[in-house]
Amino acid sequence: MASAPQPNLPLFYKDLLPLNSRDHKGWKSKNFENASFLATTHAIPLTIDEFVDAQRDYPIVFTAGDDPLPIALMGLNEGVNVFVDGDENLQTGIYTPAYARRYPFMLARLQQDAEEMSLCFDPSAGTVGDHKEGNELFNDENGPTEYTQQVLDFCQKFEESGQRTKAFIEEVKKLDLFMEGEVAITQNDDRDKPYVYRGFQMIDEKKLRELPGDTLKTLNSNGILSVILSHLFSLGLMRTVFMLQQQQGKVPTASTET
Repeated sequence: MASAPQPNLPLFYKDLLPLNSRDHKGWKSKNFENASFLATTHAIPLTIDEFVDAQRDYPIVFTAGDDPLPIALMGLNEGVNVFVDGDENLQTGIYTPAYARRYPFMLARLQQDAEEMSLCFDPSAGTVGDHKEGNELFNDENGPTEYTQQVLDFCQKFEESGQRTKAFIEEVKKLDLFMEGEVAITQNDDRDKPYVYRGFQMIDEKKLRELPGDTLKTLNSNGILSVILSHLFSLGLMRTVFMLQQQQGKVPTASTET
């Protein structure tokens, strides 16, 4: 059900170009007309700083494998996003993961061994270009505008949050709290054929309860426990997302294992 982004380029990104005043002087960045880039994406990467907000709207799980990543489930099946309507608009009032909000921008190393990261963008998104309208990217002195600086700051904060997320994952792995996830959802009229979802990881509640008191106290004081609890609380939304898929006619016709 949950898979990590492709190794060549991250989820959504089809190409990356470094933003610079030489090549992009006079260019503007405009808003997306809709959420079409999200429409067929069922799992969005998430950072731990977003868990409290995201757990109100999405189930939060972790990808399978030795290096799990937290993801917000916007659907339970590949290609299904129940929060994007037929007009490709994102449902109002729900939390939008920072990963999606930063697109088409991101910080990237132009060379693998380089320490410095550069602000880049995906030209295929169509929102950054020689447009008549939009936010100016560079001022008359070829320096970044306030808008560009805000984008850079957002991307830098996202990277910092990503580092905190990696530290969280390592701590959970050290405590051996991850377990293979499985959710079986039955319908009232056919309890013998549940829809079974696998292929993700979650926190083992039993192991969490059995941790020594001093360890739990430390997890509480450093904020890790609240992140774990947000994840566990969010799992109750699995059935809600399933019901939304059902209402939208996006549930497989037979019992499935993903």
